[in-house]
Amino acid sequence: MQMENFAPIMFAGLVLTMLIGFPVAFSLSFLGLACGFLAISLDWFPASFMANLPLNIFGILSNDLLLAIPFFTFMGAILEKCGLAEDMLDSMGQLFGTVRGGLGYSVIIVGFILGAITGTVAGQVIAMALISLPVMIRYGYNMRYATGVLAASGTITQLVPPSLVLVVMADQLGRSVGDMYKGAWGPSIMQVAIFALYTFALGVFKPHYVPGIPKEARTMDGFHLWMKCLRGIIPSAFLIFAVLGSMGGLPGINTAIATPTEAGAMGCVGALILAAMHKRLDKGLVWEAMQSTMRLTAMVVFILIGSRVFSMVFQGVDGAKWVEHLLSGLPGGQVGFLIVVNIFIFFLAFFLDFFEIAFIILPLLGPVAEKMGIDMVWFGVLLCVNMQTSFMHPPFGFALFYLRGISDTLFKEGRIEKPVKSNDIYMGAIPWVIMQLVLVVIVIFVPESVTMFLDKEEKVDLDKVVIEMPTEQEVPNAELKLEGPAPTAAESAAEEQKKIDDLFKK
Repeated sequence: MQMENFAPIMFAGLVLTMLIGFPVAFSLSFLGLACGFLAISLDWFPASFMANLPLNIFGILSNDLLLAIPFFTFMGAILEKCGLAEDMLDSMGQLFGTVRGGLGYSVIIVGFILGAITGTVAGQVIAMALISLPVMIRYGYNMRYATGVLAASGTITQLVPPSLVLVVMADQLGRSVGDMYKGAWGPSIMQVAIFALYTFALGVFKPHYVPGIPKEARTMDGFHLWMKCLRGIIPSAFLIFAVLGSMGGLPGINTAIATPTEAGAMGCVGALILAAMHKRLDKGLVWEAMQSTMRLTAMVVFILIGSRVFSMVFQGVDGAKWVEHLLSGLPGGQVGFLIVVNIFIFFLAFFLDFFEIAFIILPLLGPVAEKMGIDMVWFGVLLCVNMQTSFMHPPFGFALFYLRGISDTLFKEGRIEKPVKSNDIYMGAIPWVIMQLVLVVIVIFVPESVTMFLDKEEKVDLDKVVIEMPTEQEVPNAELKLEGPAPTAAESAAEEQKKIDDLFKK
C-alpha cells in the first residue's frame, strides 16, 4: 500500500465509523490511533511524530478562547430557565396576535431574541412549543405551519451572535470571534426577514392557515401591554449588546475592550442579575445551569480531542494534499468550490452534529479555501448558515425530535385536543429547510451580506509607492579647536621616540 492512497481510506473509515452510531469522540480517537500505529509500522512517519500528541491535547486544554464556551453556555442556561421566553412569547403573542400570522411573527421575533440570549436549540424549541403550540392549535393555525415555524425559529440560535458555533468557527479558522459575530449579523437578519415574508405570503394567499386571534383573547391592552414587552426585551437586549460590544462583535465597533472569555464571564454575571430581577434566582436554577454547562463543555472538549488525534494522523499521511487536489481543481473557481462544499456539508449534517462538523471537517476545508482567496469569515458564516439546517433535516433533525417529544407531552397533559402527527412535523419542516437553503445561496453569490459589517482593510497600490532616498549624505562639518600652533610631523616623531626610550630605561 502506498501512502498517497491511505488518506481516502482514512476518510472513508471515518464516515463508516460515524454511521455505525458509536460516540464520535471515541470513534475518532480509536481510528486516529489505529491508523497512526499502522503508518509507523509502514515507515510513513517516525514514532516521534505521535509523541507530539500529548502536546496537542495540552494545547487544546490550555486554549483560552475555548473558555468562552462554558461562559456563554452558562449565561444562556440561566436566561433560558429564568422564564424570559415565557414572558416574551406571552407579551409578543398578545401584541401581534390579532393580525394574520401574528402568532407566527411573534415566534419568529422571540426566536431571534432568544437566539441571542440563550444560544441553545433544545431549550428554545421546547420553551416556545410549550407556550405557543397550544395557542396556535386553539385558534386554528395550520398544524404544519405551526410545527415548522417553531422548529425553524429555534434553529436561528445557531447563527445569531453570541452563537457557540461561531466561537468554534473562529477558533478553527484562526479569526477573531468579534469578526465572526459581525459577519453573522447580516445573514441572521435576512433569515428572520425571509421567515417573516413567508408568513406574510401565507396570510395573503392562504389566510386560513394563519388566522388572527380575536381581541377578546387579550389579557391586557394598550400601554400596559407595550410596557410588558419592553420590560422583557430591553434588559436582555442591553446585556447582549454590552457583551457583544465589549468584544467588538457589533457593527460599527472596531475596538474590543475585552476578550471573548472576559465578555462571557461578564455575560454570566449579567444573566444572574436578570434572573434576580425576575425573582427566579435560586439554588436549583444555578445548579441546573451548571449541570447543562458541564455536559456541553465536556462533550465539546472530548470531540475536539478526538478530532485532533484523527487530523494529526491524517495530516501526517498527506491527507491535506489529497483534499486540496480534490477540491481545488473543481470547475467554477471559488463559487464552484463553495457549492460543492455546501452540498457535502448539507448531506453530512443528516448524521453529524454541528460541533462534530466544525471540529472534523472544517480543519480539512479551511486551508483549501484560504489558498483559493476566500475570506475566512465569509466561509465560516456560510457554513454556519448551512449547518443550522442540520436541526431541521427530516427525519433526523434534533429540533424535530424535541418538537415530537413536547407535542406528546402536551397531549398527555390535555393542553391540546389531539396528538400531533409525525407526518405534520416532518412535512412542515420542508418549506423552512428550503428557506434556509435560499439563504445559503444568497450568501454564496452575495458575499457582501457577510463582509459589509467587517472592518475594511486599507489597500496599498504598490505601483504608486515612491521611495525617496538622499543622494548625498550630509555630514556636518566638525570644527577642530586647538590651543596653540599645531605640532609638525618631525616633532611628533621625536616625541614618540622619546616615550619609547623612557619605557626601556624603566
